[in-house]
Amino acid sequence: MSLPSLEAIQIPSAGFEHALPFVPHGVALCNARGVHDTRTAEMALTLTLASQRGLPQFFDAQRRGRWEPWETAPSLADSRVLIVGYGSIGAAIGDRMRACEAHVEGVARSARIAPDGTTVHAIDDILGLLPAARIVVLVTPHDDSTDRLANAEFLAAMPDGALLVNVGRGAVVDTDALLAELRAGRLRAALDVTDPEPLPDDHPLFDAPGCIVVPHIAGFAQLTDRRYVALVRRQVEALRRGEGPVNRVA
Repeated sequence: MSLPSLEAIQIPSAGFEHALPFVPHGVALCNARGVHDTRTAEMALTLTLASQRGLPQFFDAQRRGRWEPWETAPSLADSRVLIVGYGSIGAAIGDRMRACEAHVEGVARSARIAPDGTTVHAIDDILGLLPAARIVVLVTPHDDSTDRLANAEFLAAMPDGALLVNVGRGAVVDTDALLAELRAGRLRAALDVTDPEPLPDDHPLFDAPGCIVVPHIAGFAQLTDRRYVALVRRQVEALRRGEGPVNRVA
């Protein structure tokens, strides 16, 4: 199909690395920055609270018809949360974590102070930051620089009992290395994304101790649909007015 007047391609995701090989020369690629912030942040907070407060254990006890209190489950409040990938979604997650009285810092390609006042560290410093983080949230795209970022060395640097939350891309985590930590009972995990994905039936992650798995649903909901439609309308109007494409990433 020939589209000689094509100016821009709008994709529905914040991540865009998967679309780059298909973009014709001279055509802008635009992502859905801002569309998924709220929904993904809600899921990151939900997964964090569910793991911290032991909800899987309580749901299991309810299913078995048993009253099994666990009064010493860790709180989110006063925890140190490290958000790896402090862009617009990372900032939305940070807002919700701070509302629960957690201490939040970010990690990105370079160090800075984010517009919301959060201290953001350079990714090169991450191994030195992990020992102090009780909760690590991954919300990075997947590319060569983030492939298996959370590898055995990364996970080993996290303190005993820490929680890894992944709402970014599954391949950012080394699944085998994570399974080893979960089976040892040293770390916990709450995963919206996995590698492989979809996760095959009976995959070891499903019954790994201390692990919550949900099927990549953080960004999908009616709220997301409405906001994506609004973005497409803005995109069309911007192009009609001769302005640059909205959310251009390439």
